[in-house]
Amino acid sequence: MFPDSFTLFVCVCVCVCVSFPSDDATGYGPVFEDQPVETIYPEESPEAKITMSCRARANPPATYQWRLNSQSIDLDGDNHYTLVGGDLVISNPIKNKHVGNYSCVATNDYGTVVSREAGVRFGYLDFFSSEEREAVHVKEGQGAVLLCAPPPHYPHELSFRWILNEFPIFITLDKRRFVSQTTGNLYISKVDLSDSGNYSCFVSSASIAKSVFSKFIPLVPLTERGFLKYPADIKVKFPDTYALVGQNVTMECFALGNPIPQIRWKKMNGELPSNHDVSMAGAHLHLYNVQYEDEGTYECEALNSKGKDWHRARVSVEAFPEWTESINSTEKDISSDYTMSCVASGKPKPHVQWLKNSYAVRELSHTLFILGLTFKDSGMYQCIAENRHGVIYANAELRVIACAPTFEHNPVKWRILGAKNGRVVIECKPKAAPKPSFSWSKGTELLFNSTRVLIWEDGSLEILNVTEADEGRYTCFAENNRGQANSTGSLSITEATKITLAPSNADVTVGENTHMQCAASHDSTLDITFVWTLDKGRARKHCGELLIKNTQLKHSGRYTCTAQTPVDNVTASANLVVRGPPGSPGGVRVEEIRDKSVRLIWSRGTDNHSPISKYTIQCRDSFSQEDWRDATTSPPDVEGNAESATVVDLFPWTEYEFRVIATNTLGTGDPSSPSPKVTTLEAVPVVAPSDIGGGGGTSRELTITWTVGLPQYYYGRNFGYIIAFKPRDGYEWRKVTVADPGAKHYVHKDSSILASTEFEVKVKAFNSKGEGPYSLMAVIYSAQDVPSKAPTSVGARALSATEAIVWWLPVTQHTVEGYQVRYWRKAEDSETSSQRVVLSSRENQTRLDNMRPDSHYLIEVKAYNAAGYGPPSQHLQIYTKKAPPSRPPKIISKKLKGTSVNIAWEHVEPLANESTIDGYKVLYRQASKSTGMLFNTGKRSIDLPMHKDGDYIVEVRAHSEGGDGAVAQIRISGNTSIKYQRNTFTKMYKAPF
Repeated sequence: MFPDSFTLFVCVCVCVCVSFPSDDATGYGPVFEDQPVETIYPEESPEAKITMSCRARANPPATYQWRLNSQSIDLDGDNHYTLVGGDLVISNPIKNKHVGNYSCVATNDYGTVVSREAGVRFGYLDFFSSEEREAVHVKEGQGAVLLCAPPPHYPHELSFRWILNEFPIFITLDKRRFVSQTTGNLYISKVDLSDSGNYSCFVSSASIAKSVFSKFIPLVPLTERGFLKYPADIKVKFPDTYALVGQNVTMECFALGNPIPQIRWKKMNGELPSNHDVSMAGAHLHLYNVQYEDEGTYECEALNSKGKDWHRARVSVEAFPEWTESINSTEKDISSDYTMSCVASGKPKPHVQWLKNSYAVRELSHTLFILGLTFKDSGMYQCIAENRHGVIYANAELRVIACAPTFEHNPVKWRILGAKNGRVVIECKPKAAPKPSFSWSKGTELLFNSTRVLIWEDGSLEILNVTEADEGRYTCFAENNRGQANSTGSLSITEATKITLAPSNADVTVGENTHMQCAASHDSTLDITFVWTLDKGRARKHCGELLIKNTQLKHSGRYTCTAQTPVDNVTASANLVVRGPPGSPGGVRVEEIRDKSVRLIWSRGTDNHSPISKYTIQCRDSFSQEDWRDATTSPPDVEGNAESATVVDLFPWTEYEFRVIATNTLGTGDPSSPSPKVTTLEAVPVVAPSDIGGGGGTSRELTITWTVGLPQYYYGRNFGYIIAFKPRDGYEWRKVTVADPGAKHYVHKDSSILASTEFEVKVKAFNSKGEGPYSLMAVIYSAQDVPSKAPTSVGARALSATEAIVWWLPVTQHTVEGYQVRYWRKAEDSETSSQRVVLSSRENQTRLDNMRPDSHYLIEVKAYNAAGYGPPSQHLQIYTKKAPPSRPPKIISKKLKGTSVNIAWEHVEPLANESTIDGYKVLYRQASKSTGMLFNTGKRSIDLPMHKDGDYIVEVRAHSEGGDGAVAQIRISGNTSIKYQRNTFTKMYKAPF
């Protein structure tokens, strides 16, 4: 209690906080809403201006200035510059004057901020040189590279395509053809004759919307008979690359080779990232949204049946600066101390600098300390973090204030509730600067710190073990060197909340239902709520009973029931045990790697309250990536207490990965994560090639064939085949090695081999470890001899201007499989360009077509078999007929005669180089059909039956020994009208009827 002579006066103090500037309490410093961005100005742009944007929100409104390369721009002294709002407009920009880094400065009464820097660069793409490009000559089957050599340009990013012969025909890219988007060069792994043509490099710059193309480069493939195969040779190699976190990266790899190489990608010491994609027939590896864990060495392997090549380069992942701790606008008391902190992540680690009102502060660390704040410390602060990849800015306003205490916006709570025997905290948080001192009273009694009462440093009043005697009015007094104020609230005491029914422990199996109960007594004037939490996790509100349906392993844990009122809360807890199938084993690794077995080690996963009874080992190999199968182990059954097992019956020299699955009496759990991939050791092959056969081929050859072995049976590197053969009656086996694992046949050439000789052959596989078993022996025959006789009694005659028939007596040798007839014009054609007809041995005549009219032809006939062609017959000479009439008959009249119609035409007079007219052919057909009644006549008219319904076509043409001439048509309708078809004649050398 206060002494009798002391009187307590409670006063209300109204005061105003003072800051700098002090004339507008609602004002604030500039905050950028629009900042300049990197700009590329095309040198050929029709719009002769550049606009750099800048706009800041501020009260009062901001004024603007601009800097170029950190130097202020004199807007009045350079008529190229104009300020429009906050935007800087550069009219008629000049390259050597206006290129550089620009920043915008915004200022008002509260301070100044400077924008991020943005560069202005001039973009261009020059034309290609007008000099002719030299032709590229390359043998068929070899690789070719056509150089693009793009002209000078900026920016550096270009896209490349190649034109073939004319624009806009662009070559299609596939596994054989590739265009590097780094150099623009065109690569063809194996040139075909179809690649012949003129090529032009087409270059586009998206930044300036311009494209140019080079002079044509002729590509001339040279015919190469029996061209050689050669191993893969990588010509496009991706360099060491720096990638930024979140960026996409594309790596290029392409190889020349014959056969066309296959491209494979892998990451050394790890798997390719899940966010990868391979395109362009394997030539592009894309990494999307790159992360730090994607860093590493990547390998591109190119391989074909003749050999392989590889290239490796490193991808280093770095990061643009990013704020992990930044500054915010704030008000601070005058004379107080203040610390601003800016922390940025990035790689390399960014360095931080500070600006106040756009000028540098001499502080190089990430923290700025200000002791004893004054009004002069108010202003706009910026911290800038920078590494070689970029710059980021953080802006904040610091406002230093001085203010007498006031409870206007945050008075003491007018009604405070406290539970009996509990703890009560009454907050006192006036606005004041500098920080005030605090005192409290209950009614007229001044309060002091004791074992039960405590006045906190921030002004709050704490009372412990409250009773009904603590009820009453409490007043908080706040005072600083600028004034004082107070605020009052009333404390009431309620009955404490107590748990009357606590939850009980429970033990269930996955899938069962369970429930927990909770009840409490509380003050009748207050509402009560029950809140359940699991292991301090997310809260779930319920009544006093918690029902869990279809329990899962994730539901195990300690459940806490909290009974809470607006005044206090109490808790009670119980454990729920959920038993189920075991969890995934962990740490699977492979040791003791042999050719057909490995030792697998793992760590036990959780048993989920039911002992593990057994483990199942699964594996998959590189030949069936998605096919997990149960592995064979030794011992066959892996007990539940085991943490290792030996996997047997594996393929040698095969890449494997393994996983482990645990089982208990309640079920089988999820599999472990796969082990790192391992490759078993090499071993001697044990599988012999199958389907041994062969025979046939060219004379003096022995052709041996087999089915290629599957790669999983190679068992080691340097896989190939050993072929053994001997005559059926011979004793000594001859052996030949074929080092190509993809080989399917071998041809042995020997001039001493007799035709159709019986041979025994067998084949076995080998690798770097040794030789496997031979296959079953097969019997085959060497190639036949070519026919030794030519067809005789060859005869021929011309049938028309374009056709002839030829016949001969068959060759009696039983080895003949067929005949080839060749024919060519004696004077005009060469033998190499002759036309050919191939027939079976059962035929001894054929028609020759597509011949030229009135021409002298030579004809020869050869017999052939699998070994080749026999000698030709003597050349036979024939002359084709003159060409048929090229002019159609002229239909001159039609006469209706009751049920018939008479069609008449003029005689066709053949030209000097055309055959004499023998007569005329008349085809009478329905208009919708191509066939009908055909009439031959030596006259120049004909009577045809008249049909009542539908349209009919009459076709008339002259006929000669050279064939049928051009046709004239006339249409006859069912209503007896006759219509002429104009200009519907066709020049024909071959009769269509």
